[in-house]
Amino acid sequence: MTPTTGEPTTGKPATGETDLSPRRLRRARRSVAAVFCVHGAVTGSLATRIPWIQEHTGLGAGGLGLALAFPALGAALAMPLAGRVNHRLGARTALRVLLVLWTLSLALPSLAPGLLALCAALLVYGATAGMSDVAMNALGVETENRLGRSIMSSLHGMWSVGALLGSAAGTLAAHAGTDARVHHLVAALVLTAAGLVAVRGVLDLRSPPDEEAPPHFALPPKSALLIGAVGFCAVFAEGASLDWSAVYLRDVLDTDAGLAAASTTAFALTMAVARLAGDRVVDRFGAVRTVRAGGVLAAAGGLLVVLVRHPAGALAGFGLLGLGIAVVVPLAFAAAGRSGPAPAQAIAGVATITYTAGLIAPSAIGAVADASSLVVSFGLVTVLAFALVPGAAVLRPRKGAPGTTSAERDEPSAIRP
Repeated sequence: MTPTTGEPTTGKPATGETDLSPRRLRRARRSVAAVFCVHGAVTGSLATRIPWIQEHTGLGAGGLGLALAFPALGAALAMPLAGRVNHRLGARTALRVLLVLWTLSLALPSLAPGLLALCAALLVYGATAGMSDVAMNALGVETENRLGRSIMSSLHGMWSVGALLGSAAGTLAAHAGTDARVHHLVAALVLTAAGLVAVRGVLDLRSPPDEEAPPHFALPPKSALLIGAVGFCAVFAEGASLDWSAVYLRDVLDTDAGLAAASTTAFALTMAVARLAGDRVVDRFGAVRTVRAGGVLAAAGGLLVVLVRHPAGALAGFGLLGLGIAVVVPLAFAAAGRSGPAPAQAIAGVATITYTAGLIAPSAIGAVADASSLVVSFGLVTVLAFALVPGAAVLRPRKGAPGTTSAERDEPSAIRP
């Protein structure tokens, strides 16, 4: 999709949306935020019932680990298709269809009787997750462009809120002994209805009739690869911290289970708060300065974890890590959407790279720990966090790109389509 306002653009104007008044744009922002919340709630709903699914299918740790690789595989295979679906159906209809497929797919994993069926269900679950993720981020970028100020950080913050709500509901269902098949069927229907209501208010953008459809599969542009590398560093640090922070406190610092779990909470909480508040910081300082400052904070947090062998230092360190990397992925999606004439394709490329980081981070940390120690593993996380400082330059928008903040307009461009 390309802008319909008078802002400079590299493509032809989009069609379909005629009312771009401030009131309409505020409604569009609220609606796309609700979509992000629904998307996150699906993830949270599944995560809390994985133990039930493991018990129901009779899988060991190895079989479950294999099955849990399939969502990322499905997402990576399907995300390049999202641009073509967007072009064919228009932004609103594409998001409606893909979001409904995603919410309904929540019911599939708990129905699986064994490993092969579970792998197939999670492949579909991941594919619909990835395509709807690209569609909602592309529409979020378009809404941001028309508003002329940053909203992507708070949109991803709403995803975190949705994941928290979904996991809270799943926890209650698990404590009540509710069959996950019943829980997920009800949740899928409720979230489908909520998603359909939310999509009604998003911008209705369509490609011009004479615009050539994007290919089914295509390599992302060079700019998206560079932006994706920055997102990779952030998501690797996120995956490592979420999955291994509690283990680090337990095994390296010899804490009890409650204090170890608090490290994960500290990390997730600072990420959510920073994302909800991050747009004001981005509007004032620009994406490049914000990510550079975040890289410094995250690297400082990593150093606290590695060098200060005390639980208080580790808790503070994981909190700083979450604070530092929180806005990187939202800003990477925003930069991808403004990096050239094919925003959905660029966003799909960045999403594929970041999904890959999330897939390999936990196992990579474990492999390094086996070969050396968890301290060395989080030394690697610290290095990747610091890489955000020089890497932030690729998030600088092209000169005249729509949606550029006032803090960014005077900076020379580092991105070329």
